[in-house]
Amino acid sequence: MNFFSEIEKIIPPERIIVGESMDKYTTFRIGGRADVIVEPANSGEICALVELFNSVGTPYLVMGNGSNILVSDSGLDLPVIRIGKSMSEISLFETTVTAQAGAALSAVANFAMENSLAGLEFAAGIPGTVGGGVIMNAGAYDGELKNVVEAVSFVGPDGKEYVVSGDEMEFGYRTSALQDSGCIVTAVSLVLRPGKRTEIAEKMKELNSRRREKQPLEYPSAGSTFKRPAGHYAGTLIQEAGLKGYTVGGAAVSEKHAGFVINKGGATGADVLAVMDHVIKTVYDKSGVILEPEVKVWGKNQ
Repeated sequence: MNFFSEIEKIIPPERIIVGESMDKYTTFRIGGRADVIVEPANSGEICALVELFNSVGTPYLVMGNGSNILVSDSGLDLPVIRIGKSMSEISLFETTVTAQAGAALSAVANFAMENSLAGLEFAAGIPGTVGGGVIMNAGAYDGELKNVVEAVSFVGPDGKEYVVSGDEMEFGYRTSALQDSGCIVTAVSLVLRPGKRTEIAEKMKELNSRRREKQPLEYPSAGSTFKRPAGHYAGTLIQEAGLKGYTVGGAAVSEKHAGFVINKGGATGADVLAVMDHVIKTVYDKSGVILEPEVKVWGKNQ
């Protein structure tokens, strides 16, 4: 079997990317070359891809905007299914917004605002996609997707389509029933509430202003590098450990917000991992708290 020719039977050539560096596809702007990236346009194509990969015993990776992953400098030798602009339609029925998984959370929040619907203001500055966001129950400023998700459509590891309710998603802090399940989200329905467009827009503007003030948005990063440990804040623990500004190569703990490891320029995956490892060890030595990475690390043979 010619693997690439089989992929081309499912995905047209213009949506197949061969041998490109992953730094173009992650918010860290870091990563070696991927053998192949495919960009499906609908759930049927995803089903066909999963069935193909299963038939030849090939593991695969799934990504959205690349806002919570770090790709190693050695690159990826597994096919990548990228759910992005080719699957980013957003629609409205009464107060329910339905978005394909590749739609940016910021775009969905803006769509809701334009239609005078409240409840998604917190998501306006989150850099990820709806699909990735719902899998990890993305949230900010006391808002979480679990509060507005009505239903989630996904393709299972068996290549079949499923739909579950928001309650069945078993949302928790930065987690859901679909996390690490091998399932690929294809669409999400969000139930919002009527509001005043000007007030919604003002709330989004206020939250984005707070982000710019407190977060190092001027540098590439994957957002909060570590999950919030019970009873603590990761950024506070890192700051109290004296690690603000700690640098390895082009990677550093942000001076503005210690919860962020940033790419100050030319950082490698190895630089970021060295900073993360040092932070985890130092924080544990000083506080006894074990920090758990929120960033997913991808690499060959991983």
